[in-house]
Amino acid sequence: MDHVERISGVNALVLAPEGPRYGAERGAGDLVGDALSHGAELVVMPVGRLADDFFVLRTGVAGEILQKLVNYRVRLAVIGDVPAHVGVSGALRALMRESNRGRDAWFLPDRAALEARLA
Repeated sequence: MDHVERISGVNALVLAPEGPRYGAERGAGDLVGDALSHGAELVVMPVGRLADDFFVLRTGVAGEILQKLVNYRVRLAVIGDVPAHVGVSGALRALMRESNRGRDAWFLPDRAALEARLA
């Protein structure tokens, strides 16, 4: 079940592995609304909760979700092995690399990497 917890001093909405997939069943506004209604400044999302169209950059789903989160100052941490989940294009690898350099969205292998990033 989705729940809120403090991770390294940050209020985080931690999404359960099972549930609606963002980008297919739920949109960017839903994700922001879920985070803000729970008082979360960070969404921790298992990679499986993102629809496959998120990973196909030409669909615009990734850009829409990431931009909406930035606009509302909600950070995103996608946890899991993205390449194992979907085929990864060069453009997607570049997006992930650039995102990981910033503070707004991260693609991390596991919870320990998230905790290290927030520490």
